Order: sequence, then C-alpha cells, then structure tokens
Amino acid sequence: MATSLQTLTGHKDRVWNVSWNPQGTVLASCGSDRSIRLWGKEGSMWVNKTVLSEAHSRTVRFIAWSPTGKRFASASFDATVNIWNCKTSDIECTAALEGHENEVKCVAWSASGSLLATCSRDKSVWVWEVGEDEEYECVSVMPSHTQDVKRVLFHPNEDIFASASYDNTVKLYKEDSDDWSVFCTLNGHESTVWGLAFDGEGQRLASCSDDRTVKIWQKYLPGNSEGVPTPNNDPVWKCVCTLSGYHNRTIYDISWCPLTGALATSCGDDAIRIFKEQPGSDKNAPTFDLMLTIPQAHSEDVNSVCWNPSMLGLLASASDDGTIKLWDFSKIF
Repeated sequence: MATSLQTLTGHKDRVWNVSWNPQGTVLASCGSDRSIRLWGKEGSMWVNKTVLSEAHSRTVRFIAWSPTGKRFASASFDATVNIWNCKTSDIECTAALEGHENEVKCVAWSASGSLLATCSRDKSVWVWEVGEDEEYECVSVMPSHTQDVKRVLFHPNEDIFASASYDNTVKLYKEDSDDWSVFCTLNGHESTVWGLAFDGEGQRLASCSDDRTVKIWQKYLPGNSEGVPTPNNDPVWKCVCTLSGYHNRTIYDISWCPLTGALATSCGDDAIRIFKEQPGSDKNAPTFDLMLTIPQAHSEDVNSVCWNPSMLGLLASASDDGTIKLWDFSKIF
C-alpha cells in the first residue's frame, strides 16, 4: 500500500523540517546541524544539489517557500529569519530579519507573496511586509499567546493566517485598520499545539497536538445556513471532528494533500499515519478514516511530513534520526 522510495542522508543531527517548493521539483530540509539542504531529482533518484552549511549560527527550525518558488525563508534558534534567493544556481542570503528575543520557531509566506509571518519562543507573532528590492518591514508585533508559539501558517488564498502555541490554542489573524489582530481563538486542545495545515480550498484547518489528537476546524461565514453565530461579522472556525485514539505520543506535524485531500501525521512514536475523509460525509460532522500506518517509519521521532504539491502520493518525512525519507502512497488513492 505504501512504498519506501528513498532515504536521504547528509544531515549530521536531527532534521526538523522538510518543505517542497511550489512546483514540487525541489525539497528543502533543515536541522540541528545549522544547515539547509536542497534536493532535486536526477533520473529516478533524488540527490543533494546544494548544502548551505552555515545557514544560521544555531539550529535551523523551519523552511518556507515563497509562492513563486524563487525565494525561501529559514527560521532559526539564533532568533533570526533569513531570506534566500534561488533564482539562479548560486543561492544567496539577501536579507536577515531580526527582532525576536528568542528562538524563531516558524515562518510563513502569504499566498500573494507580499507578507511574511514569524513566531517565536518569545510568545510573539510578527507580520512583515515584503517590499521591492528585497526590503522587509515589520508592520505588526502581537504578543497574542501566553506561551511559546510553535507554528504560523497563511491561508492558501486569503491574507489571513493562523498560529499554534504551547498555550494549547490556535489563533487566526486578519489585517485591521493598518494593523493586524486576532479575530478568532480556537480552544479545544488539552496540550501544546504543534502543527497546522489548511486544506486546498482553505475551508478547513487541521491542528495536531501533544494531546495526541488531530482536530478539524470548519470555516463558517456570516449568515451561514447552519446558524453558527459569527460575532463582529468575522468568519468563525468551529471544530467539527476530532481524531483520537490513533497516536501513542505527541503529534508533531500534519500535512493536508492538495491533490487527494489526504492527511499525513508525524508522531513521537516514530510512525507516519494517513487519514482520508469518508466519501459523502457531512461537512459539518465529517468522518475521517485511518487508511494506513507505517509503525517504524523512522528509528526516532518523526518531526515533519510534507506532501508533494504536484506528484500524486509522494510524501517526504524528517526525523530525529538524521534522515529524510520519501514515500509513495499513490496506490491507496
């Protein structure tokens, strides 16, 4: 049902994150060895094309590609975010975003490419405007969480974004009179929220947690036919499904496939799991089935999973064991 295609080695310590470029032709990875690696396909094999060995002075925690794939941003425990230009084969750092007081845990681009969001152990979320000539200006600093902020993620087609935190909540943000503010707080997880994923249309948001559950949040617009209240005429995101009893330890990451609608999770029990919504299930109370579990996907915690945006069923995973693995799930769809 699932094929292990390849194991990519080269990182000298745990690998924190893997991220495909928007075209699905380049895989970026980063880790505790302070390096960023870019992988590309040669024939049937994926090979290491570029190593940015001293990308930051401390652990590189997260990689996010711009919508065009011509740039990517890296978030680091050295409290900075670096912007990398990869329009040519010579990849260069063109900007360093500074200001966070502690480790930067995540960075995200907006679908328009005109905004960046960053989050940190300093409990704050920052929004940056992307100007011409590689200029980045911080336009909002929000101390919106009471604990370490683990993840930020922009909506796939709107300039709104979500953040997830050690304080067990998910928050949603919008621009409001030239500033940014929280318009919705999602409560329901009982421990740290580690990962977030929007579906392809942006109608749903998935969150995963240290409480070993996945929650699916549905978007309800003002005047919705279901009668869900929408204070201040803002959209409301309501939990419509909780996946529990499947994971044995913390769920560190979740990825929602834009091609198939499948959800992949990475877990502290070394496993990868694939979930799919039952055909014809009620959107206001959907049912997701566990399609497949790979119990020993890695020899240690699986930190990151990411579906390829253009190749059906291709999933990348990254682990504390220092490896990246590529998986083919196309036969289950």
